Amino acid sequence: MNKKEILEIRRQFTPENCAITRICGCYVDHEKEKKAELKKAFLSLPEEEAFKYFDIFRHTLSGTLGKNMVTMEFPLDQELSGGTQEFLLKLRDSRLEDDLLLEEFYDKVIESYDYPENYYIILIHAVYDVPGKSSDGLEMFDASDTVYEHLMCSICPVNLSKASLSYNAQTNNIEDRIRDWIVEMPVKGFLFPAFTDRASDVHQILYYTKKPEELQPAFIEHVLGSQIPLTAGDQKTSFQAIVSDTLGSSCDYETVRNIHDNLNEMLEEAKEAPEPLELSRPDIKRLLEKSGASKEQMETFDREFSDVMGEQTSVLASNIASTRTFQIETPDVIVKVNPDRSDLVETREIDGRRCLVIAIDDHLEVNGIEIHP
Repeated sequence: MNKKEILEIRRQFTPENCAITRICGCYVDHEKEKKAELKKAFLSLPEEEAFKYFDIFRHTLSGTLGKNMVTMEFPLDQELSGGTQEFLLKLRDSRLEDDLLLEEFYDKVIESYDYPENYYIILIHAVYDVPGKSSDGLEMFDASDTVYEHLMCSICPVNLSKASLSYNAQTNNIEDRIRDWIVEMPVKGFLFPAFTDRASDVHQILYYTKKPEELQPAFIEHVLGSQIPLTAGDQKTSFQAIVSDTLGSSCDYETVRNIHDNLNEMLEEAKEAPEPLELSRPDIKRLLEKSGASKEQMETFDREFSDVMGEQTSVLASNIASTRTFQIETPDVIVKVNPDRSDLVETREIDGRRCLVIAIDDHLEVNGIEIHP
């Protein structure tokens, strides 16, 4: 899914556009016991309650694509009879009215979701009548020929509110506030099927994680049955390993700086694209060659890529690039440079020692004190 497709589904979480037919929920305590369950037609909820759910659902489709929101494919074995895809399709087609399927889903989540405190599983069924679009991109609500029927799950921590004082209007006093169990914004969730090319894609699922480095592999494997992707941090570490192993002992400052500059240039050129920029093996190979890697160094690239990446075939450019800083480290010194001005720093040999040379133009400060020539 791309940004536009995600935003189109997010827009449905308002009273005017609501396509949700049913909402179900299960409150689970810290001992993994089901304490309460909800089963309702969504439109029967009080208005204020519905608004709070809308906020939760919008958060389940928020963050950075490729970090917080990851599109994952079902392996072929999970698309066969008895696979997780079949189970999720049955759950969707039941419109959340099959109690046995619901209990089986809750049990799968509780068994595989690793969380030591209380949480609330929310599951909704929605039917979105996708409007057609004219040649100039305007939506035509009376020209729909596609229906997107889907499920969305949000998993929200439930925590005790902080102890505090409050004003009691009835007694006109400041009193100790009663502590409540508060349903917080989701930390995990998924949308199934994916909404690709403005239609259902049963071969993919959109996964949400508030913290990109905490994917919950057991949950992905047992509930979603999808291939576990590399986290954003793992993608960056893997890319760095490929570069280091390919360039080897002849890895020099200029080549690494060129890789940084070329990556950021590629991201700038692709910033208006709806899809995040994805780099496959040939793309990374061309990047290293363009940045100054020699033919001798590139002879080992394919082997190093396979050794590091395994079954993963690509990384997102936004996950491996350093767009906010250009950092140079020695054992005792760290230099941070504006990523657009990496040209201000170069390496030279001075009096037999390798040195970093930083160009100084008009202004120099040390510990907040301006230094004059």
